[in-house]
Amino acid sequence: QVQLVESGGGLVQAGGSLRLSCAASGRTLSNYATGWFRQAPGKEREFVATESGTAGRTYYADSARGRFTISRDNAKSTVYLQMNSLRPDDTAVYYCAARWSPTGTYIYTGGYNEWGQGTQVTVSS
Repeated sequence: QVQLVESGGGLVQAGGSLRLSCAASGRTLSNYATGWFRQAPGKEREFVATESGTAGRTYYADSARGRFTISRDNAKSTVYLQMNSLRPDDTAVYYCAARWSPTGTYIYTGGYNEWGQGTQVTVSS
């Protein structure tokens, strides 16, 4: 079992950048697929980005592709989400998620069994 703690959220103006971090404890993330999701008020949790545990495979939601980058530092057991060119509609609570899977990538919430508590991102216009 792995425990996940997100950080790095905050208030930023449109066009700005933020880097979210997700620190894992309990186990190394080397063989875990990881993902970032977000949930805006009154909306369902939606997929943002995913990365496989190994092989370096990534996949992004259309809304994130070209602006966001998911990455990891396995030595630090930390996953990152670099967010650039932020827009007001990126405002949401951002969650990281993980599941044991060395090569898979997963875009649905049901694909993950470990979740962090979330970090708020607010983008002002």
